[in-house]
Amino acid sequence: MAKSLEYIPVPFFEDNYAWVVTDGVSAIVVDPGTAEPVEEFCKSRNLVITAVLLTHHHGDHVGGVRALLRSCGQQGTPVYGPAREPIECVTCPVGDGFEVEVSELDFCATIIGTPGHTRDHIVFFQRGFDGQPGHLFAGDTLFASGCGRLFEGSAEEMLKSLDELATLPPSTLLHCAHEYTLSNLEFARACEPGNEHVRRWQEKAAALRLAGRPTLPTTIGHELTVNPFLRAQQDEIHDVLIDRFGVPVPHRLAAFMLLRAWKDQFQAPMSRETSWK
Repeated sequence: MAKSLEYIPVPFFEDNYAWVVTDGVSAIVVDPGTAEPVEEFCKSRNLVITAVLLTHHHGDHVGGVRALLRSCGQQGTPVYGPAREPIECVTCPVGDGFEVEVSELDFCATIIGTPGHTRDHIVFFQRGFDGQPGHLFAGDTLFASGCGRLFEGSAEEMLKSLDELATLPPSTLLHCAHEYTLSNLEFARACEPGNEHVRRWQEKAAALRLAGRPTLPTTIGHELTVNPFLRAQQDEIHDVLIDRFGVPVPHRLAAFMLLRAWKDQFQAPMSRETSWK
């Protein structure tokens, strides 16, 4: 019988999360960009880290691995990460289609290659079982109501990556690596002002943050209703882009490229932004 696991976001820096998956004894840590907060959490629960999962090479995702394993790991703790990215601490390089198994927690995840944010970004998908939802550790590919910037990959690659994640079961819980939800929702409102799902989620997310709580995880099904980067085919979004940029939007890729360029320089209206602070 599979173990019951907890999935806990540990905040660090200004808006990062490392995710800890634990059965109360052992722990898997995803994207620990710094060691101290995760170390404090694990020591407070007497957890032994039995695996580390890394989605890409950026320092705010890999910077804490060595120190964390020295303090809370065990000899030979595996570090899984993308095979074609320069991450020195990776001991188990993996790519699209690989399986990661951590026997101590009865944990198994499939690797999905999601280039776009970086050239070899990967995500970890743990399938659901016995009526329970699956879990997606998405790094900086898919955010709550947003997606990652295109630092190394192309818009076409990122859209293809997002399209693949959009086919996962709607109940799949999305564990991403940043608390960007409020700013992403401001952008979503600008892109699709008639979307009532976005408006309601914005109110709920704002209340969560005011209470000091994370807005994560969301679900794939939820993202399909509120995330403009997964909704690039919507007529209202196309109309907004045509009005803003004055260019035709002949297909989803064109819409996605305009959305990503707009988001890169988007500033939230002060009236709503300051109401959350």
